[in-house]
Amino acid sequence: MFGTQHLALFIASGLLLNITPGQDTLYILGRTVSQGRRAGVLSVVGIISGAIIHTLAAAFGLAAILAASASAFVVIKFAGAAYLAYLGIRMILSGPETAGAESSTFDKDSDWSIYRAGLLSNVLNPKVALFFMAFLPQFVAPTADSRVLAFLFLGAVFVFNGTLWCLFLVWAASAVNRRLRGRPSAGLLLKRAVGAMFVGLGVRLAVSK
Repeated sequence: MFGTQHLALFIASGLLLNITPGQDTLYILGRTVSQGRRAGVLSVVGIISGAIIHTLAAAFGLAAILAASASAFVVIKFAGAAYLAYLGIRMILSGPETAGAESSTFDKDSDWSIYRAGLLSNVLNPKVALFFMAFLPQFVAPTADSRVLAFLFLGAVFVFNGTLWCLFLVWAASAVNRRLRGRPSAGLLLKRAVGAMFVGLGVRLAVSK
C-alpha cells in the first residue's frame, strides 16, 4: 500500500515505541497533571506537529544532513536541552503568588505557549529526527514508485497512532489533576517536581551521544 511493506509489523512496532516512556510521554504527563486537560491536549498537538515536521524531513532527505553532520547534531541537541531546562526552571521558580491559587496554578500559560513548548521540545530533539530516518525506511518497499509518498504514508500512520496514545495519557493524567485542584499547596509542590523533571530531561539530552 502506497509503496510500503510489512505494514502490520510497522503498526505493531510503532505502538510499542509509543507506549515506551520517553521525553514526550513525560512532558505530556507533566503538563496535564500540573495544568489540566486542556494543557495536556495542547501539548499533544504541539508534539504531534513536531512529529509531522520530522516525517517531512525524513521524506525529503533533510534528516540525512543531521545524521551526516556531527556539528549540526550538537547544535540542535544543546538547543533542545537548553529549552527543556528553561521550561523546568520557570516552573521551579514559580512562587505562591503565581502557583498558589487554583486559577493561576493550572491556567497560567497561554494556549500558544503550551503548544509552542510541545512543538519545540519535539523538534529540537535530534534523536527523534534520526529515529524517523532509521525506522521508516525499513518499511518502504524497494519497488515503490515514490519513496516520498511511502515515507509520508508511514509517517501519517505513526502520527495517528501516536496521537491516540498521547490523548489516552492526557485522559489518565487529568484524573490526578482534578484531585489537586482542591489542594493548592500540593499543586505547587507537584509543579516544582515537574520542573525538576524537565531540567533532568534537558541534562539527559545534553549528555546523550
